[in-house]
Amino acid sequence: MSRQIMIVDDSRLVRVQLEDVLKGTDYEVAAYCRSGEEAIEQYSTVKPDLVTMDIIMQGMDGLDAAEVILKHDPNARIVMVSSLAYDDTFERAKAIGAKGFVDKPFHQEQLLKVFEQALL
Repeated sequence: MSRQIMIVDDSRLVRVQLEDVLKGTDYEVAAYCRSGEEAIEQYSTVKPDLVTMDIIMQGMDGLDAAEVILKHDPNARIVMVSSLAYDDTFERAKAIGAKGFVDKPFHQEQLLKVFEQALL
């Protein structure tokens, strides 16, 4: 049975890259959101096994959106996917309960390893 993923990223290119990387794996894209606000709205309906969350987006950023989702569902599994790999960003993501952090550009092996760890 495949794992359902919700992609939250305002870049269409990243969505396509993630879909390509996930082809032939046990992961299936269940929803795609272009903003933090949309992710919060969709999360309870989609009930994904895992969320990939960009940080820099129009409106609410990914860290704030992840924090809201995790307050409503402490069992949510959120992996931050961003080019902002600064220590303070990483620390805040960890502090709010993100299960992992993947740097852009990402590779399939790296992504799947972080996903597996997040789902433990």
